[in-house]
Amino acid sequence: MYRRLRAQPPPWDMIVVGGGATGVGVAIDAASRGYAVLLLEQSDFGKGTSSRSTKLVHGGVRYLEQGNVSLVMEALKERGLLLRNAPHLVRNLGFVVPNYDWWEAPFYGIGLKLYNLLAGKYGFGPSRILSREETLERLPTIRTEGLRGGVIYFDGQFDDSRLLINLVATAFEQGAVLLNYAPVSGLTKDPEGFVDGVLFRDLETGEEMHARGKVVINATGAFSDEVRRMADASIKPMIAPSQGIHLVFDSSFLPGDSAIMVPHTSDGRVMFAIPWHGHTLVGTTDTPVSSPKLEPVAMEQEIEFVLATASLYLARKPTRADVLSVFAGIRPLVRSGEAGNTAALSRDHTIRIENSGMITISGGKWTTYRRMAEDCVNHAATLARLPDRPCVTDNLKIHGFDPSAEKAAALRVYGSDAQGVRELIAADAELGEPLHPALPYTGAEVVWAARKELARTVDDVLARRTRALFLNAKAAVEMAPQVANLLAGELQQDNRWKDSQLQSFSGIARHYLPALE
Repeated sequence: MYRRLRAQPPPWDMIVVGGGATGVGVAIDAASRGYAVLLLEQSDFGKGTSSRSTKLVHGGVRYLEQGNVSLVMEALKERGLLLRNAPHLVRNLGFVVPNYDWWEAPFYGIGLKLYNLLAGKYGFGPSRILSREETLERLPTIRTEGLRGGVIYFDGQFDDSRLLINLVATAFEQGAVLLNYAPVSGLTKDPEGFVDGVLFRDLETGEEMHARGKVVINATGAFSDEVRRMADASIKPMIAPSQGIHLVFDSSFLPGDSAIMVPHTSDGRVMFAIPWHGHTLVGTTDTPVSSPKLEPVAMEQEIEFVLATASLYLARKPTRADVLSVFAGIRPLVRSGEAGNTAALSRDHTIRIENSGMITISGGKWTTYRRMAEDCVNHAATLARLPDRPCVTDNLKIHGFDPSAEKAAALRVYGSDAQGVRELIAADAELGEPLHPALPYTGAEVVWAARKELARTVDDVLARRTRALFLNAKAAVEMAPQVANLLAGELQQDNRWKDSQLQSFSGIARHYLPALE
């Protein structure tokens, strides 16, 4: 990446600030149209919101209830395109809405039929009403008292940070330069006062750099207002950050291959319980927060709320002692007047041309990242007076594309890269040993992450290249010394670096372990 950076004559056609789903999506779209693109990320790709989602590629049943049919239709189409372009990372999952009142089956049945209808040719399968017996067959651990039956519909599930690192690889293959651990510290302006470049630093070497661009795109999600302030200190904030948390349990809470969707919780949100990587994921909350953090922490009342809501639907009530990991994420919602309830704010994306000439893109959701990027690059190309070129990403296969990947294979998320991981194990059998008995991850995946996926820290490997920290925080802490050893060997680092990495990771992991009462 740095060789490519130094070989590129200035100015770049587009400079993208932010390495989450939105920013990397913009980089792919722009590079695949033939524009010269530089992307800068302050930490690791997906360190913020993009690794902390509910792991769903979905139209959003709840947006249908809000009457936002156009957002649902757009998201359902994007869901279909993602399944087609990244079949190794997206899969079809059955979601059951359990019914405890007589009116629920017809009510939700009609709504979910409309949801399917809006998907058109991108549908994932027809919804239908289930009997009590069929519901129990799909959800053997559901609370049986008063259960009348259920409604099943089909939506998409994915691994968010695995998709993101595959998108980074796709952008690189299209010619983009993407740097993690390269925070932007300031913006430069031309004599007329328009933004014409960025100042950034390589965190590993401390080198300060300047890059000029025909247009600068602010795709920093929850941190958008900070970058906007670099261009204009007097701006009014546009982001209303909202925190959502998820609790992770072992698979016994939700055995089988179906998810639970609770359409109405006491705070007006939808709650999901989902089988994910051999575990059970339950969430989410919607709590307004005053300012975003790169490593947000679940609040006491959020943990209690998820436990209490899950207890209403699961026969075995989960307790704090059952929680293997808790993770929090910040939604970068765009402000709407004086809306106090973030659950009611739209998930549509917003593209704003700042007075400084910078473009800010925010809002939206993981599922629609590709469409958001297309809109953004169209605006940026016009603003930068670049030659018009059509978007090609609707048919662009994402790195690792492998339609034949076995659905249950341990290395399925690597797609066509799985062969490379297997070759590492063939060369050194020790690398094939699991790093912890509770999780499937091996030393080969650590080596692969360092050599091929831009992993630079223990946190990169355990939180985002593998999902160890999100699945079982205690196991991740116990794996950390082995990971640090392997990484140090790959990155030519010494014992002092290893100690520093372990201390840093232990500080992060502490927030993923809920304190037991």
